[in-house]
Amino acid sequence: MNVSLIEEDWQILLKMFPANWRELAKETKAITRTFRSFANEESVMRTLLLHIAKGYSLRETVTRAKLANIAEVSDVALLKRLQCSDDWFKELCLCLLKERGVTTVNDNKTIRMRLVDGTTVKEPGKTGSVWRIHYSLRLPDLYCDYFKLTGTEGKGSGESFKQFPIKKGDCIVGDRGYSTPQGIAYLYHQGAYILVRVNTQALNFFTVNKSKFNLLKNVKNIKQEHAIREWKVKLAVEDEWISGRLCIIRKSKIAAEQTIKKLKIKASKKQKELKPETLEFAKYVIVFTTLPCEDFPAKAVLKWYRLRWQIELVFKRLKSLAGLGHLPKYDEMSVKAWLYGKLFVGLLVEKLIHYAKIYSPWGYAL
Repeated sequence: MNVSLIEEDWQILLKMFPANWRELAKETKAITRTFRSFANEESVMRTLLLHIAKGYSLRETVTRAKLANIAEVSDVALLKRLQCSDDWFKELCLCLLKERGVTTVNDNKTIRMRLVDGTTVKEPGKTGSVWRIHYSLRLPDLYCDYFKLTGTEGKGSGESFKQFPIKKGDCIVGDRGYSTPQGIAYLYHQGAYILVRVNTQALNFFTVNKSKFNLLKNVKNIKQEHAIREWKVKLAVEDEWISGRLCIIRKSKIAAEQTIKKLKIKASKKQKELKPETLEFAKYVIVFTTLPCEDFPAKAVLKWYRLRWQIELVFKRLKSLAGLGHLPKYDEMSVKAWLYGKLFVGLLVEKLIHYAKIYSPWGYAL
């Protein structure tokens, strides 16, 4: 093991950390009075990242940490450190997101904004089980207020709003995968607000007079790039009507072309032919919401959904890492720390890539 190379890489990575990362360890009580078997904050973080980023088991992690002269600690002691590090990793994520310009402000104190998503992870080994993590993040503090582990096959394992406990006053923000009549009805019955990207093949809308709403015809009338339109509509779910709004923005020409290109590549792989309406809908971002008009005009609604898209970029990195990592199922605290740690690693990777592009020849700032 090349210890000098490991140390050099670690010093480069440290430059990507928030400046106050050591202070945050104490503020979040990840490190309290003594380090015990660890030398300092760096040895704690390095050992935790071996487990989280590399996906090593606790036992393998402590063995590798000892060989690299990072720390000499037991797997039980490392688990205890992991269990009290969830808030530390969460605050580190918030600092890096702030650097990226992702800010979240919710002036309406009566509505709780929550982002929901799901991803799959695989236990280590050739026969390791595949699990789906359903998770919910609260805005603006990016607090993970709920997560749930299920299988990936069978009833009750798919991505759905029904996977999450809902309280009256929540506003649940979901992507197109959550755009189903049953899921929307579930939120409606729980007294929650809905903000979801429209799956045009799954949802059928009607006017306020309950006549058929021609979505394709209406969006075609939006000719100017970045133009925003909204319509009051009703969604028919079984024997009831759910009132809301369609908020739509036309993409730029380049963004639309990129989306259409991806659709064509995907269709070609599956040997399917795209419908003309699919190509037309690709030129727009279409969301359905039940948020009140007076507090959330169309532009504000689309901004909230755009925020979800920005954070989704981070989750894409998390998902690629999570698929290779080890899912600890010890207890709720360690799983939360693991999830926040994965998100932190993903943000660090993106920051490293950014620095590598703009700094030459060594790839990072002095």
